[in-house]
Amino acid sequence: MLACSPVANLIEFQAWGFCTALIAYKSDKYDSRDVERLQQDDKWVENYLIWRHDVVDDTLKMIDESFQWRKEYTVNDLTESVLPKWLFENGALFLHGYDKEGYKLFWFRVKHHTRDPKQQLEKKKLVAFWLEHYAKRDHGKPLTVVFDMAETGISHIDLDFVRFIVNCFTDYYPNFLTKIVIFEMPWIMNAAFKIVKGWLGPDAISMLKFTNKNDVQEYISGEYLPPHMGGTDSFKYSYPPLVDDDFQTPLCENGPITSEDEHESKEEIDVDTKETGELNEEQNLNQKKMNSVEQISKSEETDKTEIKPKNAKKALSTFKGPLLHISPAEELYFGSKETGEKKCLIVLTNVTKNIVAFKVRTTAPEKYRVKPSNSSCEPGTSLDIIVSLHGGFAASLQDRFLIMAAEMDQSSGAGVPELTQFWKEVPRTKVMEHRLRCHVIESSKPSSLTLKENAFNIPAKTNEDLHLQYGLSIT
Repeated sequence: MLACSPVANLIEFQAWGFCTALIAYKSDKYDSRDVERLQQDDKWVENYLIWRHDVVDDTLKMIDESFQWRKEYTVNDLTESVLPKWLFENGALFLHGYDKEGYKLFWFRVKHHTRDPKQQLEKKKLVAFWLEHYAKRDHGKPLTVVFDMAETGISHIDLDFVRFIVNCFTDYYPNFLTKIVIFEMPWIMNAAFKIVKGWLGPDAISMLKFTNKNDVQEYISGEYLPPHMGGTDSFKYSYPPLVDDDFQTPLCENGPITSEDEHESKEEIDVDTKETGELNEEQNLNQKKMNSVEQISKSEETDKTEIKPKNAKKALSTFKGPLLHISPAEELYFGSKETGEKKCLIVLTNVTKNIVAFKVRTTAPEKYRVKPSNSSCEPGTSLDIIVSLHGGFAASLQDRFLIMAAEMDQSSGAGVPELTQFWKEVPRTKVMEHRLRCHVIESSKPSSLTLKENAFNIPAKTNEDLHLQYGLSIT
């Protein structure tokens, strides 16, 4: 047994623990892709250790069992195309929304499930599909499971299927469960859930939260609860397409987010400049600021070029994708209403030899402006994206951003019409996706880059001003 923290144990664990795993691998019990990932992904190893309380023997046993299960269920090859369409259309299982701690919700609408031994394997593979889909997409960030048992009866009781879902979290996906929210369990299920509790260890039992309409919002806010659970979420599950994490494309030019083609309309400019009066006065002010900043650039060029590396990029982690490197890697840090920090920066770096088109989506389009939200990045160059809160809105843990990227043919051009057509035609398999979540900080000194409006003692009332102040480029 190891007494140190999981991180401190990684080297020792890998030194002899992998020997056991690799011996089993030679007997064709595992998928070689899982073995390769285990050798390269310290976070995955750490999660196994955490979930088994640093007990190496138990950790190795879990790896062995989960790897055999992954191969049996062909987890690495589960896609929409290999599963029957009716499974997705049924709507019993899907990902949607977030709990109050910012964890994704994995819904099991029990009333849409019926026992059928002939369909059981396919239904179990659907569970594995969703879990693997999310684990790869959001880098293993834990889930909250919701058993919505409203309007259920004896025909919906399927202990084998419930046990499979529970086992996925206790035995196959380490450190992947935050809690199980059970909504309006009917009395007829009391005896069945006593059996379920017997399958769970003390840690998992403590994660069970039995709720009804009166208390479910202790764990999930009303914005992500359907009306029958006392919430206001108007989401209606349908398929196709696959539920896309509620990310929305910017809808119109004069909305809180810039339009698809990044050309601002007069209405957008009016919103930005309502504190300064007429449009032509604002344009004159912008020109004066342009001249002022250009003078600053000439006299203080060295200082300006040092601002971003010192205050931002050194402090930021970087996601290294096959097309783009993205900083920060996981979270955008916004200030609270008290600190007033409402802008932050995403830095994209094209690591390919081709032009990379990108789009930015968000789960809360009414809150944010993103500039640019749909553009392209030249080979070997970096591009800055400004994310700013709109009006009196505040960031929340539930807010997410999705960056989509795909390589473009050099001859296709990167103008607005070309980008629009490109996104209509590019296959989904060619699109890189990376997600960022929001973090709200109370301190006036954030650990990640936030953009202060008065960095150069110049009032910054518009996004144009912001670009002038920081020397940021929009392509």
